[in-house]
Amino acid sequence: MKIWKLVAGIISIIMFFFVTLQSCAAGISNTLEENGEISGSAGVIVAVMLLAGGIVSIVTRKSTGKGGNIALIVLFALGALFGFILAGSYSDLRIWAGWCLINAVLALVSILTGNGDKKDSPN
Repeated sequence: MKIWKLVAGIISIIMFFFVTLQSCAAGISNTLEENGEISGSAGVIVAVMLLAGGIVSIVTRKSTGKGGNIALIVLFALGALFGFILAGSYSDLRIWAGWCLINAVLALVSILTGNGDKKDSPN
């Protein structure tokens, strides 16, 4: 799971920039249309969860405990929750929320399979 955490962390950090940019555009669109949606703000929250989850994923990839995986579950699950519930007309937010959900599920699988409990070799 170390490789998954590294790759998912890097992808999440890169996605942070795209989601932030799109969320700002969606927020401006919501304001100009006066449609009462908050999908732009929800996108910023998802972007922050992507950034935080990506950083935690990279930092904890070699850890032997379950704390890093629990943090990943919480961060990515919150991102998925906000993304799916508050997407509104910002349909791309559902895609980013799906990525968050995939990462949360894989962190849960990592806990359940016990991959975090094995001692790593010194190399």
